Amino acid sequence: MECAVKLLRGQQPRLAPERDTVVTVGNFDGVHLGHRQLLQGLLDYARSHGLDTAVVLFEPQPREFFMGAAAAPPRLYSLRDKVIALRDMGIDWVWVLRFNAELAAEEPEDFALARLHGHLRARHVVVGDDFRFGARRRGDLELLQALGREHGFTAVGTRSFIAARQRVSSTAIREALQRNDFATAEALLGHPYCMSGKVIYGQQLGRQLGFPTANIAIGHQRWAVDGVYRVWARLETDGERMPAIANVGVKPSFAHLGPLLEVHLLQHNPNLYGRPLIVEFIEKVRDARKFDSLDELKQQIHNDIATAREAFAGQRTD
Repeated sequence: MECAVKLLRGQQPRLAPERDTVVTVGNFDGVHLGHRQLLQGLLDYARSHGLDTAVVLFEPQPREFFMGAAAAPPRLYSLRDKVIALRDMGIDWVWVLRFNAELAAEEPEDFALARLHGHLRARHVVVGDDFRFGARRRGDLELLQALGREHGFTAVGTRSFIAARQRVSSTAIREALQRNDFATAEALLGHPYCMSGKVIYGQQLGRQLGFPTANIAIGHQRWAVDGVYRVWARLETDGERMPAIANVGVKPSFAHLGPLLEVHLLQHNPNLYGRPLIVEFIEKVRDARKFDSLDELKQQIHNDIATAREAFAGQRTD
């Protein structure tokens, strides 16, 4: 059963919890098994103490702010996908803080007392084993615990989660996806790697070439997947998986259009405009490359589709 999540945006949102909360803070990129272990602990504590749950996210992610989106580690999840995953776990509140120079300079004491204990009414704070926060990354679990003793809240850290014989982390999942090891990525995530978003009207280039696509804007961050992939596609409101092929990122032959997730369905052609589409990645077909002519591009797309159809042959869609 889907639960509602209350979304707070900006540095000083008007809306605030009406009762005390148990809070965690982080990027939660991928909302992987390690994150889910922490979040399940959050939910269990909230249920046993009559509290709401709250998660604080940063947008952009701090390393994207400091390093620039082009140099920062590739993204696993969009903000939308993070919020959906948190909603589906049953989190009550998600506060999306704009990470900017002012927030980066905020002292950890101010962040903990004004934002967590103050605005979110935190009675209990749960953080990961490598958690740092505040100006110069000076804040840590020890500081939170000291502040809690003085101001009336508690704080605990969680241990790393081990799966596939390694510590589960967003970094490990990015590395698995970049070497096209989707089995390891799935083992660390707890499910196949997916991206999602609402289908938008594009330039109709795919349709003009004879290969209509459902286009999803994915922003200008770097992504852990880039190139052409065999995928399953399904609507958020319909569980039927449709075999498809997808291109992720900037197409070198049409770089001026910016980054997109483009999905060509192999057996269906429903009207998807404005509808949320989930794209589940199976395997990489090839890297992106620039073509000298539209005819060369069309031939390569034909080849990509043939490769995908052959791989899908005999597979079940349920």
